[in-house]
Amino acid sequence: MAFALSETLRALLPRRFRDRRPRVAVVRLSGTIGAVSPIRPGLSIGGVAGSLERAFGMPGAKAVAIIINSPGGSPAQSHLIHRRIRALAEEKRLPVVAFVEDVAASGGYMIACAADEIVADPTSIVGSIGVVSAGFGFPGLLEKLGVERRVHTQGEAKSMLDPFRPEDPADVERLKRIQADVQDLFTGLVTTRRPTLSSSENLFTGAVWTGRQALPLGLVDALGDVRTTMRARFGEKVDLRLVAEARGGLLSRLLRRGGAPGGIGSGLAEGAVAAFEERAAYARFGL
Repeated sequence: MAFALSETLRALLPRRFRDRRPRVAVVRLSGTIGAVSPIRPGLSIGGVAGSLERAFGMPGAKAVAIIINSPGGSPAQSHLIHRRIRALAEEKRLPVVAFVEDVAASGGYMIACAADEIVADPTSIVGSIGVVSAGFGFPGLLEKLGVERRVHTQGEAKSMLDPFRPEDPADVERLKRIQADVQDLFTGLVTTRRPTLSSSENLFTGAVWTGRQALPLGLVDALGDVRTTMRARFGEKVDLRLVAEARGGLLSRLLRRGGAPGGIGSGLAEGAVAAFEERAAYARFGL
């Protein structure tokens, strides 16, 4: 009698409260990391914090799955996202599984290391544990154009690596020290989070591997995808709940951009350049 009454009361509840299936919150993190352009923002802690909070706060969640497709980008934003995932996982006591799609390289791999397990497709690209800084130099261009460059600073390093003057060895050495410090943090983080890393190969050269190659090296824990893995773990009826990213679409960002100098046309041009740069970031890995 009590059981029948309980089932009757359950039937009166909204469907989301009646569903007894195991639930897994799913968050998708896709794109380059850091500021790309005002109308084409990359992954950042400000942009993903809400989605992460909702995922880890989802009622009845048994785990959080994070789907990653990123060639990397800003070390700071990568680290901030990594730390937020770890903080929420420890606070909510939920296991986290990262699933790599096309690529989790550099900062993308740093984010993946926030998970308790990393699962990749056999053809995924992972790794690129290193630091890179790239640019262009135009020391003779302005002179050829008859343009005089005027730069006034307070602080001898304020105009470090100015692309319109010859490269200064002191600037390069300063940049190398910054890169070495970031690399030290990155390698320490990976070593701590991935205690099963293979010692048979130097994994901190910035090289990348396919998912299948990365498995015996300890860079990933298994090969597969989110649906197959979670069904095997929680049963065929597992409820995979995607937490949508709360971010305005391209049109809304263009309209917000419309009041700025250049209007929508300027925004479109800026977005095209940003899209090209993002495409180039993926192209580095043959994608």
